[in-house]
Amino acid sequence: MPDFNRQVIEEFRANGGRVGGMFEGAALLLLTTTGARSGRAHTNPAVYVRDGARLLVFASNAGGPKHPAWFHNLSADPYVTVELGTPEGTVERFGATAVVTEGEERDRLYVEQAERDPGFAAYQAATDRLIPVVALHRVDLGDPARHRAIADHLVKVHAELRAELTALREGLGYAASEAADAADAAGPADAAATADPVVRRTPTLGGQLARHCLTFCGALHAHHHNEDSAFDLLEREFPELSDSLDRMREEHKVVARTVEELEALLTSGAAPATLRAEVDRLATRLEEHFAYEEAQLVPALTRSRPEPRI
Repeated sequence: MPDFNRQVIEEFRANGGRVGGMFEGAALLLLTTTGARSGRAHTNPAVYVRDGARLLVFASNAGGPKHPAWFHNLSADPYVTVELGTPEGTVERFGATAVVTEGEERDRLYVEQAERDPGFAAYQAATDRLIPVVALHRVDLGDPARHRAIADHLVKVHAELRAELTALREGLGYAASEAADAADAAGPADAAATADPVVRRTPTLGGQLARHCLTFCGALHAHHHNEDSAFDLLEREFPELSDSLDRMREEHKVVARTVEELEALLTSGAAPATLRAEVDRLATRLEEHFAYEEAQLVPALTRSRPEPRI
């Protein structure tokens, strides 16, 4: 993250959404998207305007020739997290769905923003690209149908991640066993030669694992980022889950550190046995984490709740 953005973000969070400098007095929010390639969370400050129940942000990139990275991220995954200052001087955090406006609606909204702030007219004049206008719709977790959809999505994503991890482990085990079998089959006279195929195979194995991990680890980062954003909302709707959600947040951090250690090993030329042990460690932690999440969240999200008395 550029130092300028980091300073703005820290000041925003420390001062209830208010910042100085070039953004002083501006209507500013923090927008967190999921990296389209990395699956990691990325936070950027953005000028916004209210439009009824939705918030509008503008992918101006100060009139640069390319869309900002956050726009590419939300185009790949429209679920985002918004941080907004409140009149009480705090920062409200909530999940939202990003919708890119089009056609006449986009044109009207951008013209209105350029009339409010002539800087946006200058941004559009400075670039050949059409600057996107993105509408952010707050996610409503009070709807029981939404609760069931979240539970179904949770189980579905966990199943997909389990399958990816199984394939990862099976591929790693097969390649490592194949190398070991080749060494065992060679005679003592070939002892020096037998080491070579194993050593040569290790970078290949690491490369295969790295490519697979890029997909799996990215999906895992994205899943946990989206969950962290949803947990704040779920905690308001299900206060009885507060302790369980705190545990899940901490487990996300532990899993993230395990993934980082695995990624570091992939670039270190570690032996297949070392890689396999690290993947097994990750698999054990993930399965415990997935099982706990499902046991805590699915029953709460799918049970019928009594209708309020009038």
